[in-house]
Amino acid sequence: MESVDTELTSFNNMVAKSSYPVRILHHNNGISEDEEGGSGVEPYVGLEFDTAEEAREFYNAYAARTGFKVRTGQLYRSRTDGTVSSRRFVCSKEGFQLNSRTGCTAFIRVQRRDTGKWVLDQIQKEHNHELGGEGSVEETTPRPSRAPAPTKLGVTVNPHRPKMKVVDESDRETRSCPGGFKRFKGGGGEGEVSDDHHQTQQAKAVTGTEPYAGLEFGSANEACQFYQAYAEVVGFRVRIGQLFRSKVDGSITSRRFVCSREGFQHPSRMGCGAYMRIKRQDSGGWIVDRLNKDHNHDLEPGKKNDAGMKKIPDDGTGGLDSVDLIELNDFGNNHIKKTRENRIGKEWYPLLLDYFQSRQTEDMGFFYAVELDVNNGSCMSIFWADSRARFACSQFGDSVVFDTSYRKGSYSVPFATIIGFNHHRQPVLLGCAMVADESKEAFLWLFQTWLRAMSGRRPRSIVADQDLPIQQALVQVFPGAHHRYSAWQIREKERENLIPFPSEFKYEYEKCIYQTQTIVEFDSVWSALINKYGLRDDVWLREIYEQRENWVPAYLRASFFAGIPINGTIEPFFGASLDALTPLREFISRYEQALEQRREEERKEDFNSYNLQPFLQTKEPVEEQCRRLYTLTVFRIFQNELVQSYNYLCLKTYEEGAISRFLVRKCGNESEKHAVTFSASNLNSSCSCQMFEHEGLLCRHILKVFNLLDIRELPSRYILHRWTKNAEFGFVRDMESGVSAQDLKALMVWSLREAASKYIEFGTSSLEKYKLAYEIMREGGKKLCWQR
Repeated sequence: MESVDTELTSFNNMVAKSSYPVRILHHNNGISEDEEGGSGVEPYVGLEFDTAEEAREFYNAYAARTGFKVRTGQLYRSRTDGTVSSRRFVCSKEGFQLNSRTGCTAFIRVQRRDTGKWVLDQIQKEHNHELGGEGSVEETTPRPSRAPAPTKLGVTVNPHRPKMKVVDESDRETRSCPGGFKRFKGGGGEGEVSDDHHQTQQAKAVTGTEPYAGLEFGSANEACQFYQAYAEVVGFRVRIGQLFRSKVDGSITSRRFVCSREGFQHPSRMGCGAYMRIKRQDSGGWIVDRLNKDHNHDLEPGKKNDAGMKKIPDDGTGGLDSVDLIELNDFGNNHIKKTRENRIGKEWYPLLLDYFQSRQTEDMGFFYAVELDVNNGSCMSIFWADSRARFACSQFGDSVVFDTSYRKGSYSVPFATIIGFNHHRQPVLLGCAMVADESKEAFLWLFQTWLRAMSGRRPRSIVADQDLPIQQALVQVFPGAHHRYSAWQIREKERENLIPFPSEFKYEYEKCIYQTQTIVEFDSVWSALINKYGLRDDVWLREIYEQRENWVPAYLRASFFAGIPINGTIEPFFGASLDALTPLREFISRYEQALEQRREEERKEDFNSYNLQPFLQTKEPVEEQCRRLYTLTVFRIFQNELVQSYNYLCLKTYEEGAISRFLVRKCGNESEKHAVTFSASNLNSSCSCQMFEHEGLLCRHILKVFNLLDIRELPSRYILHRWTKNAEFGFVRDMESGVSAQDLKALMVWSLREAASKYIEFGTSSLEKYKLAYEIMREGGKKLCWQR
């Protein structure tokens, strides 16, 4: 559904004039292009363009008159066919990635309509910085306004430094970078320079400049070699650190090169914080956007590094993806470390494998797998899921939690769980694992194994820790899923990093994170907060802002999370039954006891939903409709939204054709208001609070609009099957609703298997029930044979 982040601002302006705005003006209606470019036409919501490029040129002309520069911002793609559906053009001072930026929130957004036209649907004109004179042009590649003067290193270049990348003579086109550093355009051959004199001159040009924010390179490999040469002069060694990928196409957007003594994974490391980070630009080049030159150990200037230099391929594939696996110039240890630690005690394997085999004799759908070390054949990680857990995946595996609570404390065994939330909003087990180590390989194996156990059905959203190995594995196995960071980990890092800040900042920080309702509002408040306290150079605040899509509530509301609370910590599925002190001999019995208790609670809710009826609190037909369909828990949530809708006022602010927009405001509270868009042609509706997108239940604001329009029953699209009483049976109401043949068969298999298991469970409790169950199945079998 369309984003309506800035509708409220435009609605207030519209209401002040009239309930029904003047018809949208077309971009070229009565206005020549010359007039638009220079006579003073300002951008406004509803302005139409033939192409996105035309919109960009218009905004550039407006920026030149007003006194700022423009950058091309983010774009959004259609989930249906992948085409670009909207584009943002922003002030060049948007964000905090460079010192010259102030977090300015000024922008326009244009959206492609079904007619092929592009319509300006969001706008923010206010800037948080002084505006210059006319003549500003679009800034396509961010550059610092003035580069710092380079510091010459008074050390002779090591003649044994790694050889530089060859540059084809036909493409040798030098460009002057800030600080006098000359670089060559990439695109030549992949051989090595044989001319010693030329190599020495090139090396001197590189090592004659210290790294600084804003320094540019033609490729990531060029930046890597530059930092390596700088490290040799200063006296430390380099490792390739973490990288970040684009969520749109998976390409690498930034890289870190760190001191070899970063981290604590090896006795020789001491947590050194020195690093250089480069970021890919739209032009294809790379720019240093973050830097820390301070080391916490002694340096050895001019020390010879004997080993060769690994290169990052310039073929766009990303090259070296490893973190803490590649050692650069580490005296002959220039290779990928293949030895993995194993935190699972050897005594666990025979115990668990024996349990799995015994379970398979009782449960034909029981699944387990063991990861083997390819080097020595030893057992590593373990995964298992019984038939009930696999069946739950088919209906409640759309939004899951990868719970690694064992990482918080001194757990003796790394026991992880994959949890979903059923139609009663109860946690249900989707799989269990013992994780051998916390490497990317371990998590890759685990997620791929779970995907096989799920019959290939992928989740839409995942709550998991933000550690890089987990992030990399999730992107590779579930590329379309929205990864949300674990609340406990976010809170832990906040407690650690907010210690030096004043209490006033902490209060405003909490308010900014958890009380802003839209993306635009959050970005604006965050920018004001950072500027107020002068924190644009704070590294931690910059990093969490860049990762805001994974943890800030305003950015999460557009993704479905099945009601998993954003702010609260999710309790472990097994609670106190399995903890750090659980002895090996009691693990299996405690595991089965806790699992049976959880499933008994689920059976009680099933019984109550079918046999109890909650009281109605209104006379609305929609309330009776939802009482008949929803489970008790979900109905109570819906009923509360319906009752609360009576406390709101609804005002139509826009209408054109079948599309109407409404401002829904709480009585007595001017600040609490939301925008609702409604289409009379298909009864589609969306709200700025995005409750339906996030939880799958209609909000009080849309219900208020439905009441105003006399819509007596909810359209079927707003009754999610996963919240209904019969969701556990896995029925697909419409076999042509986009469900693939493979997915449909998996649903039928697990549904029938679960129903049959209940016949077995209750039919074997006594001889009389056995006879009854057998007779029911026999009669059913006759009908199936007859239908053939």
